[in-house]
Amino acid sequence: MLRINHKSSKLFYILKTVVFVLLLANFSCKNASKEEEEISVINIDLTIERFDQLFASSSPLDLPLLKQSYPFLFSKKFSDSVWTGRMKDPIQGVISAAVDSVFGDFTTAAAEITSFYQHLKYYNKPLKIPRVITVLSDVDYRNKIAVTDTIVLIALDTYLGDDHEFYNSFYDYIKQNLNSTQIVPDLATSYAEQLIYQPNRMTFLDEMIYFGKQLYLKDLWIPFKSNSEKIGYSVSEYEWSEDNEFYIWQYFVENELLYQTDRKLLGRFIVAAPFSRFNLELDRESPGRLGQYIGWQIVKSYMENNPTSVLEMLQMDPQEIFNNAKFKPKK
Repeated sequence: MLRINHKSSKLFYILKTVVFVLLLANFSCKNASKEEEEISVINIDLTIERFDQLFASSSPLDLPLLKQSYPFLFSKKFSDSVWTGRMKDPIQGVISAAVDSVFGDFTTAAAEITSFYQHLKYYNKPLKIPRVITVLSDVDYRNKIAVTDTIVLIALDTYLGDDHEFYNSFYDYIKQNLNSTQIVPDLATSYAEQLIYQPNRMTFLDEMIYFGKQLYLKDLWIPFKSNSEKIGYSVSEYEWSEDNEFYIWQYFVENELLYQTDRKLLGRFIVAAPFSRFNLELDRESPGRLGQYIGWQIVKSYMENNPTSVLEMLQMDPQEIFNNAKFKPKK
């Protein structure tokens, strides 16, 4: 008869657990690979219209046809002389040339946009693919992308690269997301904002969970982007967040921030900023928006531990998500 002593039994249990975890991971990877294969063959009718180039190469004689094809881009508040003036404006010429120098070949960006819509269609079967139109915005980084049910506008002059001369007067934390790699993450954010039902964001926890839901959707929609790109961090900023996750959470809990309604917490930990404000010496080492990062980890933990559809989670009360997330920060 085979006898197993206490030490052997413990070792056997550990080995069995390791094997189970490896099998589970392998099963999850196979499922994910199968899902990605299904997504990659989804046929979508998507044409990206380079209105920025079309307008730059047009003359005043072309204006009536442009207005007919793109009426939503020509406000009736302005006379035709405004638009013809822009066609001749040397500053517009400089901006257009700069965009062409970066996006003359739009192949990579177009492939990512297409993949994004394939993923979006997979998770939202009734979705109708909109017209995707590239424009210039006079470098308005606050309005990089506009999304409606039928039209999407992408301002390419806000994605020329963080070292571009147009952005010299901008803060570094703003410039770092004015790169072509952020087009698809920004597009995903715009769609996520339309889907998440959370009308009353009163507490700090509410805000964290709201942005956690956004970032979880990015996990589904743009898995081909890195985690740092999804949240708009540099690689080193994302690594700092991972390395200090336990201490960030500890600070939030020990200072009883979760249920506070002080709107100053948004500036400290939620909205774009050069760094998060713990009011400690290490502040300047940290990235901004760490409340968003923690909210992301809470929502991921909830979805890993609860049999819930994505749609149900998006409509769920933040407190319910938090109570059932079983969130354990990395130490």
